[in-house]
This record gives sequence, structure tokens and C-alpha cells, in this order.
Amino acid sequence: MTLLHHLSRHAHERLTAEFEQLTTVGRIEIAQAIERAREMGDLSENGDYQAAKDQQGMMEARIRQIQAILKDAVIVETTDDGVVRHGTVVTIVYDGDSEDDAETYLVGHIEEKRDGIEVITPGSPLGEALLEHRDGDEATYDVKGNQ
Repeated sequence: MTLLHHLSRHAHERLTAEFEQLTTVGRIEIAQAIERAREMGDLSENGDYQAAKDQQGMMEARIRQIQAILKDAVIVETTDDGVVRHGTVVTIVYDGDSEDDAETYLVGHIEEKRDGIEVITPGSPLGEALLEHRDGDEATYDVKGNQ
């Protein structure tokens, strides 16, 4: 079963641009850094070489991650119809809290980065509980503790 990645158009474009940058300029730059470090001599005690190889490994892991996301991406358009769906910004007041304690989240893929707003994934217990609810609805969910 394929896991679909619901992304906004903005997040899809950002990931596509990051993928392009990493697979072109990023790979060239890291190859040059490795080559410069090799020229310093003994690789067994060469911190610059090891750091460049570590950076290369992290970059390649990110490339694979982005590639997997984009492969199964579905672009979702946000609507302002008051129903919580992928890409909806929600404000939550937990039972017993005052309106002053309200928290704002974006319900969406972890790659949906917005300044000042944390992300709740739709597959999380809270995310699942919020989906398809309307403005003003109450939603409940179970929190599983370490047992």
C-alpha cells in the first residue's frame, strides 16, 4: 500500500527546488570538499575528509527522503469552508483551559513548514481526531502513555 503525501502547492514547489539544488549544486560542492580533503594526505586522521563524507551521507539521505515524498505526493488545495482537512490551520482550546491558552497548529505533512505554526500530522491521534470537524466542534482523542 502506497502512503500518499498530501502537500500544499507551496510545499511541493519548495521540496522540488530543494531536491534540484541538492542533486546538482549540492553534489558538486560536496564532491569538491571531499577532493580538497583528500589532497591533505592521510585519510585515516583527516577530520576534514570525515566531516565532508558525513555531510555527503546526510545530504544523500535527505535526497532519498525528498524523492520518496515527491514520488507519492498529492497536491491539496486548501479551502476556507470551516472543515478541518490537510492544510487547515486550527486553533485548539483544550478542555479546562481558557481562551488565552489557545494553541494554533497546521494540520498537514511534516514538510509543511510555516513560521510560528507547529504541524500536527493527520495520521497522529490528535490529527485524526480533528479531521472533518468544523469550526466550534469538540473533538476527543486518546493519549497513549508509556506503560
